[in-house]
Parts: sequence; structure tokens; C-alpha cells
Amino acid sequence: MPPTLASLVQHSALKLGVRAGEDRLDTAVRWAHPSELDDPVPYMEGGELLLTTAMKLDAEDADAMRRYVRRLADAGVVGLGFAVGVNYEDIPQALVDAAAEAGFPLLEVPRRTPFIAISKAVSAAIAADQYRAVTAGFDAQRELTRAALSAEGPTALLDRLAAHVDGWAALYDASGAVVAAAPEWAARRAARLAADVARLRERPAPASAVAGAADDREDRVELQSLGTGRRARGVLAVGTGAPLGTAERYAVHSAIALLTLTTERSRSLHEAEQRLGAAVLRMLLAGEPDHARAVAGGLYGGLLDAPFRVLVAETAPGAAADEAAAGGGAADPLGALADALEAAAARGGESVLAVPDGDRLIVLAPDGGAAVAACTEYAEALEERRGAAAGRHEPAAGADGGAEPLVGLSAPAGPAAAASAYRQARQALSVARRRGRALVEHEQVAAGSVLPLLADDAVRAFADGMLRALYEHDATGRGDLVASLRAWLSRHGQWDAAAADLGVHRHTLRYRMRRVEEILGRSLDDPDVRMELWLALKATD
Repeated sequence: MPPTLASLVQHSALKLGVRAGEDRLDTAVRWAHPSELDDPVPYMEGGELLLTTAMKLDAEDADAMRRYVRRLADAGVVGLGFAVGVNYEDIPQALVDAAAEAGFPLLEVPRRTPFIAISKAVSAAIAADQYRAVTAGFDAQRELTRAALSAEGPTALLDRLAAHVDGWAALYDASGAVVAAAPEWAARRAARLAADVARLRERPAPASAVAGAADDREDRVELQSLGTGRRARGVLAVGTGAPLGTAERYAVHSAIALLTLTTERSRSLHEAEQRLGAAVLRMLLAGEPDHARAVAGGLYGGLLDAPFRVLVAETAPGAAADEAAAGGGAADPLGALADALEAAAARGGESVLAVPDGDRLIVLAPDGGAAVAACTEYAEALEERRGAAAGRHEPAAGADGGAEPLVGLSAPAGPAAAASAYRQARQALSVARRRGRALVEHEQVAAGSVLPLLADDAVRAFADGMLRALYEHDATGRGDLVASLRAWLSRHGQWDAAAADLGVHRHTLRYRMRRVEEILGRSLDDPDVRMELWLALKATD
């Protein structure tokens, strides 16, 4: 603890007496400074014990003393030490009354106690306090280091940190999820800081912030980002009942350094795993599941032993360019999605294989596992934001405020069918792109109709080009070839039934179909031609 007025009064060698302000002696003293000026305030910083002999003070003027004491108190001076037996044999009553009226500590300094002795006592106490803080900080650093190297790792480190700061501590991963907390109840408190953590993660690391006290807990929470790159690899939260002292600050800084080393080491290992995962993925897609298993070893072995799904994600076309043109930051929606999936998998105790592939992200995740569920939740949240933005007539934005990810998800598959699952995921992604959906599963595409796929602009352009000559013919009023073609195709080429639908003679319909063949230069006997014409009619519908 730093020196206080009470500790100076209790110092046996100083022999100080208390004449006013007895109830404020617990105030900390930053320094002891002598001054004989009638207005020393311009030279004060706050926290000082001012020492004076009243050489230039009219200490018996009540009004002057009230003004003097008020100036000192307003400047943050914590007390006044008055030397007796020098200019005044006793402290003038006017000064005592002024100090008592203001509740301002007034100490009597006997003649045999030099001011330098008080200054030395304060300096020695401050040095001792700093030494204790540094020693406690080194002790905390050693203890936190041992905890970080233990089997429990970050969990043990947080436990020791919480004890050192007499509060609580929590660790968030790169996605903003709470991965560890100490004590256990702190996980609920930490979860309520999700919005503050999200704002901190948007800032380049290292960054810090102070969160306000909760409604139900009068604590002060400091948030510190972890990592050395542009994107934070995690966040440390420390909650205490009061601002951190010097020793506590040392402990927090040690924890930040240790957790940063841990996350950066994990990052390097993660990058190595990604390179290995890319090799495993290439083998699976090349139809070499046995080689993929051998290379993966125990790293992804559990993933390849059960049905998995292939996920292919990309950003919405043009979104990144639009963001750059708007002056946005280096948004990474695919990185944010990968962080969310890997964090969910870690919490669920499952393995995932996430491989960046140019402008895309390819993920293998256990079927029915936490990562697939997190992907679905991620897409649903994005769709909700889109709907809310549409209601406000605003452009939608991804989870990171930038481009939106689009996701295609395959049906469940095993290692031998990985290439087929990859094609399914790409097909689902193509549908998601055309429909403007955040997520499309392959089962949804296979269970639906092919007709919605004809809404593509390229398909409509093909259909318009194929039927344009027939529409131009009908526009001249010389017949109704388009309607006749539609009726004939819908009746599978049955002349009588199609003619009845049109209300014309079958010979009239035969003539019209010959005209269709002549105008298009295609034979209606060819099933491919009939298929293309039918799809063209559906697309133009």
C-alpha cells in the first residue's frame, strides 16, 4: 500500500499531531512538498502533503485561511503540515477552524522534526510500495508461467490471475466465444460482454477497452485483445471491484504476454495444420482416401471415420470490391466464418478440416456436429440481418460489417465419396449465388424442382434467342405458333389432343408445326430439340 496520512502520523520518529480532518487520514500521499507561497496551487499536481512554516501567510486572518484551505483542497492537496515553534508557537486558531470547516487534514509538525525527514519518510514508503509491487509482479509472473505450462494451460492461468487481482478473468476465442473463465460463475458474466468484445475485435491488435459495471455487479472490467497480427486471436477480460493497482497490473500484463505467446504458437500450429489439411483434401478429391488417412494420421483421423459434410463458401460477387470502393477495412467474412466453425467444433470436441482455396473456403465437418450447426446458425443470423436491413431500406452487411459469405453444403458422405460431395457443395453454392441465399444445402436442390433454376439471366437470354423468330412471326398476325408449340409439347406430340386444346383442326396444327421447323431450322423429331424448346417456353413464362 502507498503511504497515507495515517501512516505518517503513526510514524514514531516524526511525532506528527492531528489538529483537523481526522476522518480523512486514510488518504494516500503521493509526495511531501514544502512551500511558503501564499498560493502554491500552480505548482501542485494533486496528492501532495504540503509543508509550511507560514512565513508569508497571515495565519490569524480567518477569511484568508478559509480561502487558502479551499484553494489547496480544490487543487487535490491531501493535507497540510504546519511547523510550530518557527513563525508561530502554535497553529493559529483561524487556520485550525478553516481546516475543520472544510474537513481538510491539518497536521502539527514539531520543531524538532525537519521537513526533509517527512519527505524522506514519504519517499521511502513509496519506494517500498513500488518494490513490493514489482516483487509481487515477478512472483505472479512465475506463478502464471507455471500455470500456463501446466496440463490445464489457459484455464489454470485464468484461475491464478483471478486470485491475484481478487476478481475474475475470462478468455474469448477469435470468434468472440467464451472458452474459459475463473471462477466458474464468471462465464455468465463474461457472456454478457459479447457486444463489447465484438467491438474490440474490430480494432487492430493490440487494443484495450474498459466496460462499464453490470446492473447486478459493481465490477470494473478491462478487455485486452490478444495477438500480434491485424486480427485479434482472442480477448482477455479481467473484472475487479476497483481499478487495478501496480501489482495487479503486472499480473495482468504477464497474463496477456503468456496468452499472446500461446495464441501465436497456436496460430503457427494452425497454419501448419492448414497446409497438412490442404494435402489431405487434395488426396480425398483425387479419389485417394487411403493415402489421405495415412497423411492425416490422428490429426483428422476421427473426421474421416464417420460421415462428414463438405462446405464450400465464398463472398457475394462484387461485395469485396464494393467495400474497398467505399473505403472499408480489410474485411474477412470467410475468416470470420472459419473462426466460428472451428470455435464451435472445439467446444463440441470434434475435428474440422478448413482449407482456404483462393477466394473460397472449403470445410469438412462431421455430419450432425457442432460445426455444421454453427454454419446453419451463422446463415440464419445473416438472413435475419438482411431482412431487417430490407425493412429499413438499407444495404445488408455480413457479420463483420463487410461482405456477405455464401455457403453451399453437401449431403453426408464418406472419404471415398469426397469428390462427389465437393461437387454437390459447389452446385449448392451456385444455387445460393443465383437465389441470393446465405446457405443452400444440396438436399434442398435435389428435392426441389429444376424450374426455379431457369430464372437465371443467361437461361432467359438463351430462351429469348431461341424463340424470338416465332414471337416475331406471331406478331405479324399470321398465326399463333408459340401457343401451338406449347400445346403440342404439353400433349407429348399427340395431334388430336393438342388440336382440341387449341380449338383447331389437327391438319392446321400439323401445318403450324411444319412452319415452326422451317422458321427454327430444327426438327421436332429430335428429343433434344423438344426438350430445349419446352425449357425455353418455361423460362419465358
